[in-house]
Amino acid sequence: MKQRQIRQDGKLVSEIGLGCWSFGGSYGPTTEKEAHRTLAAALDLGVDFLDTANVYGMGVSEKIIGSFLKGDTSRFTIATKAAIWRDPDTGKRGFNNKADYLRDELEKSLTRLGTDHVDLYYIHRRDQEVEVEDLMETLLGLKAEGKIGGIGFSEISPATLRRAVAVGSVDAVQSEYSLWTRQPELGMIQTCAELGVAFVPFSPLGRGVFAPVPPDPATFEDGHFRKGTPRFSEPNFTYNLQKISEFKALAADLNVSPITLAVAWCLAGGPHLIPIPGTRTAGHLAECAAGSAFPMTSEIMGKIEGVLPVGWAHGDRYTHDQWVGVEGYC
Repeated sequence: MKQRQIRQDGKLVSEIGLGCWSFGGSYGPTTEKEAHRTLAAALDLGVDFLDTANVYGMGVSEKIIGSFLKGDTSRFTIATKAAIWRDPDTGKRGFNNKADYLRDELEKSLTRLGTDHVDLYYIHRRDQEVEVEDLMETLLGLKAEGKIGGIGFSEISPATLRRAVAVGSVDAVQSEYSLWTRQPELGMIQTCAELGVAFVPFSPLGRGVFAPVPPDPATFEDGHFRKGTPRFSEPNFTYNLQKISEFKALAADLNVSPITLAVAWCLAGGPHLIPIPGTRTAGHLAECAAGSAFPMTSEIMGKIEGVLPVGWAHGDRYTHDQWVGVEGYC
């Protein structure tokens, strides 16, 4: 597995990481045993970059990673996040970027992961009541204490990134980016490249639609993240599957899994892109990791663009409630 730079200090990770949101049950039930098999497969495949968060399963994802590592964090570079709070009884959520809250949540994450520091600490969502300059001072303080190795932000705008960088070093920005979610091309990918910041695409497989067998929205139970989202609701979903079938036909012509091709397309977006596909199974992870070795060419990129041009997807990627906290910039 080839490597790319994740931090400004030159730290390298596998150019494809593993998103661990699904370990918390957001896409359906899973088990610790199954998640451990996936983590073991990651090591075998050379995937050494894990992405999790305090709210993934309300701590479940971090606990599963911690129980696998058993105190030995040397085999993985681990990123986690904080700033989103949820009421487990009402489901109500909000954002908190205050220093005391972030420090407390970090300590809880470290306990669940079984370590005394985390390699990268993201602000999961901006709390607009806290100026980003003050937020950076908090994060720089945690870094100086050795609690975190690097600073990251999730779903911010290029303008916010520039304000943050004016205070101190920012290592990574994470945003949704895939063949059906391409807003970061309108400034974020370019700004990260200019500032030497890693860009970490999450959901590079379109929340499962680029898998050989697409998800069936009829099976989504209450609480399932994709239930009710516009792209997975009719008539949008049928339109989307029709377009994706053309992409899958192209993958078949190239004798490659559509999963592998989608990840390879993402990698080709720039040397600072480090996609983190999420999966609960070792088999799917192997298809993702194969994207690192796929011989992408400008000709193939052109064919993909011809099949799935910018803006082809039907429906928004989030519901109205899910959009809260995502910074717009166009």
